[in-house]
Amino acid sequence: MENIIYGKNAITEALISGKREINKILISKNIHSDTKINKIKELAKEKGIIFQFVAKEKFLPYEEFNHQGIIAQVSPIHYMDLDDFLDTKGDGYRSLVILDGVEDSHNLGAIIRTCVCAGVDGIIIPSRRNVQVNATVEKTSAGAINHIPIIKVNSLVNAVQKLKNSDWWVVATDASAKDNYYDVRYDDMNFAIIMGAEHAGVSKSLLKLSDFIVKIPMLKDFNSLNVSNALSAIIFETVRQKLTNKK
Repeated sequence: MENIIYGKNAITEALISGKREINKILISKNIHSDTKINKIKELAKEKGIIFQFVAKEKFLPYEEFNHQGIIAQVSPIHYMDLDDFLDTKGDGYRSLVILDGVEDSHNLGAIIRTCVCAGVDGIIIPSRRNVQVNATVEKTSAGAINHIPIIKVNSLVNAVQKLKNSDWWVVATDASAKDNYYDVRYDDMNFAIIMGAEHAGVSKSLLKLSDFIVKIPMLKDFNSLNVSNALSAIIFETVRQKLTNKK
């Protein structure tokens, strides 16, 4: 069972205190709007937390709880603020992975695990249209989630623009790109790699902002790599360059 808070009073207090990282609030479509629900919606809007009205079937896994028709899904970690990340200093050039529309919890867990192994300094995810860190992500990451900052932002476009203004170079992936991922020099710059959803890819707005657009060349006309596999190929090329050029 994922981490949850249930009931109107408990969720209201969690929102007011700000001590819990709430991914999403689910409200039953059958529940009549009242003062407490309106207060929760108002607080969620202020804090940029998504709330959704869903069918009663969504609450079947929580029947053992007195949920009152409202559940808050809670992250097992605390997300980091992008400004705080940029204010921290590291040894040499730093790296980020940005996820645009990755919806599968197992993929996110695998990506986190890969990023930790490859020494990536942080992962950026959007608050909407992307899986959030949940119990499945935590388990799939095999504990790696405790060893890397996860940065949640309301707008990927604004986040990328902020990175560019802070002397970061942005590399987006796209199957129709002209350049291959190994054509970029990653070892002499702060870089962020944008990975898109498996079907939709990186959004056009982010492609326009990117300094490089690269692809993984395929020997067969069959694009079967999922996002976690694709990231592994690219991110370990950055490791290879870093280690080779140290010699």
